Amino acid sequence: MAEKDQDRLGLHNLPAPEGMHREPKRKGRGTGSGLGKTAGRGQKGQRSRAGGRVRPGFEGGQMPLTRRVPKRGFTNPFRIPSQVVNLKDLERLPGEDVTPAVLADSGLVGKATAPVKILGTGEVARAFVVKGCAASKTARAKIEKAGGRVEA
Repeated sequence: MAEKDQDRLGLHNLPAPEGMHREPKRKGRGTGSGLGKTAGRGQKGQRSRAGGRVRPGFEGGQMPLTRRVPKRGFTNPFRIPSQVVNLKDLERLPGEDVTPAVLADSGLVGKATAPVKILGTGEVARAFVVKGCAASKTARAKIEKAGGRVEA
């Protein structure tokens, strides 16, 4: 049985096709090599020099696109986005306390350490005590209407 498995053709024992392996071209090793003298770089010019390439974004002297388009606004590199939870999702929670750790354990948010904001989509039928989470105005109003409260 073991000999049969070895005889069978598989990805682990495929032979290379004829002529597949070819030695790499050796550039700049004499005129007889086919790529001697200028080593396939042509005669003169920027691309024949060592390091002879234009920088990224260079458009041959034309005003580059990054400088042509107008600049507006500001993107804060230190922004930490909130993880959002809707009110309708709180119904799945077992207890009445809602904290980032409880939400993370139930799988509603990814990390308990990142900020959490509760949004007002959906309705709540029971009272919740929300601690350590931000809440939108509508979410806060619906929670308080159901008899719960939002603590900062």
